[in-house]
Parts: sequence; C-alpha cells; structure tokens
Amino acid sequence: MTLEVGVLGYRFMGKAHANALSRLSMFFPDAPDVERSVLVGRDEDALSDAADQLGFESIATDWEAVVDDVDVFYNLGPNHVHAEPSIAALEAGTSVFCEKPLAPTLVEAERMADAADKAGVPNGTAFNYRFIPAIQHAKGLLEAGELGEIHHVRGRYLQDWLVDPEAPWSWRNDAELAGSGALGDLGAHTVDLLRFLVGDDALAGEMERVSGHLQTFVDERPVEGSDEMRSVTVDDAYSAQVEFENGAMGTLEASRFATGHKNDHTIEIHGSDGSLRFSLERLNELEVLRADDNRGYETILVTDEDDPYVDHWWPPGHVLGWEHTFVHENYEFLSAVESDGAFEPSFQDGLAAQRVLEAIEASDEKREWVSIS
Repeated sequence: MTLEVGVLGYRFMGKAHANALSRLSMFFPDAPDVERSVLVGRDEDALSDAADQLGFESIATDWEAVVDDVDVFYNLGPNHVHAEPSIAALEAGTSVFCEKPLAPTLVEAERMADAADKAGVPNGTAFNYRFIPAIQHAKGLLEAGELGEIHHVRGRYLQDWLVDPEAPWSWRNDAELAGSGALGDLGAHTVDLLRFLVGDDALAGEMERVSGHLQTFVDERPVEGSDEMRSVTVDDAYSAQVEFENGAMGTLEASRFATGHKNDHTIEIHGSDGSLRFSLERLNELEVLRADDNRGYETILVTDEDDPYVDHWWPPGHVLGWEHTFVHENYEFLSAVESDGAFEPSFQDGLAAQRVLEAIEASDEKREWVSIS
C-alpha cells in the first residue's frame, strides 16, 4: 500500500525530511511507497510555495483536520507545538514521527510517551545521528566487546551561530517556546547518541546522576526587521558531568558560542581494550585505537559496500553527507509503519533523553548532583 504522509513544518527540518522522502524509492527500492500528501503550517501563501518546492499535493492550516486523515504524521514544528498535535494523532491511531527534543518540558514528554504507549502504533523521535554508517559501525565494535570495559564517555556539540550579539532573536531563544537552548537543541542529540552506543547493561549502562552548569552569554537580541529587543531566556551553553550505571565517567558539553565550530558533534569512548572517536564534521570517518597498538588512532573510512546503508548509495570511497542520515532514518521508520513493527528511537527514547536534560537543568539550579529518575 501507499503511505499518505502529513508533515507539520516546512522550514529547516521540513526540507530535510521532504528531501529524504523524495529519495526513498530511488535508493531504497524495498522502502514503502510514500505519498507526500499534505503540508501543514500557519501562513497559507508560504505554505503553497513550500508545497510546490517540496512536492506536497495539498496544504492545510489546521493540524486537527490532518492528524486522523493520513497514515503517518510528521511533527517537525518548533518544540512548543510537539505535544498537542502528536498526542491527537496518536489518539487517532496515526503513526507519529516527532522532532527532538521530544517536548519543551519533561511533563509534556511524559504525556507524549504515555499517549504513544496507549496507541500501540509505531512512533519515533528524530535522532537522525543514530543512522550515520560510522556510528552504526562504532556500535558494532562496542557490542562485540572490542573496547572492553567502558571507563570514559565524552560528548560535545559545538556551534557558533550565536556568537554575534546582533544575531537576531528566534523562538530558539525563548524558554516558553523551546524549553531550553543548547541543552535541548544540541544536548538531546548527545544524550541519545551515548545511550545508543553505551547504554546497554554490558557496556556503561544508563546515566544515573549528573552535575550540570548552564550559561547565557547574551541576555537580549534584536528582533529581525524592527527596533525591538527581546530577552533571551534559555542557555547559550551547558556542560555536565555524568555517572553511568556501571561506573563509567562521562562529560557532556554543548555551545552555540564555540567560535570556529559550525556543527561539530564529537563522541569519544575509552575502554580497557581500546578507544574510538567520531566527529560529525568528518562523518564518513571513525577513529579507532586498539589495545595492541598504542602508537595512535587508525582512521577508518566507513564507505565500503558492507558498511551499514552504504550499499544503497555509491561505490566505495564515495562519501555520504548529513542529508543521507535522514534518508536512512525515514527508511527505517516508514518500514516499521508498513510492517506495524517497533522503531527506535521511539518516544520512550525521547523521554529518556528528556529526563537527563531535566536533571542537568535541575542540577544547575540546585548547584548539586541530581539523580535521574
């Protein structure tokens, strides 16, 4: 059958997922047939232009009229509109894929995860970095025990798009709309990726407690196209120490003020028998150090045809990009929808990440270690 897809949101993430949906049948011939049925937003004129550009058949300005009229609902809007449309779609029996962080607050994330459990339909949280071939390769090494006992886990996500104090205010700078700043926007990715890589009981296990620090460097920003200044009510950067269930030590960090870093998501994992290192700015590579070779890391180019997903694309050595992660993610999610199977990362994974983010924020407020419930 053909899956009819409705998408709320048509800017950054809307374009990324529309591009992925358009490529599925070309590169993943076993993927479900998909119809980009309806694009949802508020501005009818902008919606019409976006629908033409992104290949949607129709538009709607009322999400309530859409959520029970499609097979799959993608909620790619700002954080504050994640909960209500997603819950309504789930209650209508529609599969839902939602951008990260799952919600601005832990309470809303719990409501969403509860609705997903009750609905019993496939649901997903948009942690696309799980689907990078190099990350999949790293997970294989970890699960095979090649790094031994995990001692240290490091994750940082550095950007610099807000270094200029004259950079305009956006919804991402508002706690009511976004929930948090770098913590939720970037930290959610890091938390999920570390849970994916070392969260198994045989590795580091879950994160148990955190000590966090949040910082806002610019307190107000200009509103684009006006003389108005608006307050920044979220963090520009965060850092956290983490204690894992099995005793591993972790450090997390993210910033929108890291001058010179555009989109640098770096993961390091050190074990008794080896280490690995990954950077999103070099996403086709994985650096691996094995215990029997202490002369330095080996750089592995993860582009061979037997590497995850690579056989769907180009000959070995022809690298993939950021946009391909969305194709892989959509392939896995829509395949789960077609078969009525389970998909990870689910809303429960989104909720697990939200619990860590909430604990980091609480730790900053209390100036003490906080356990993750």
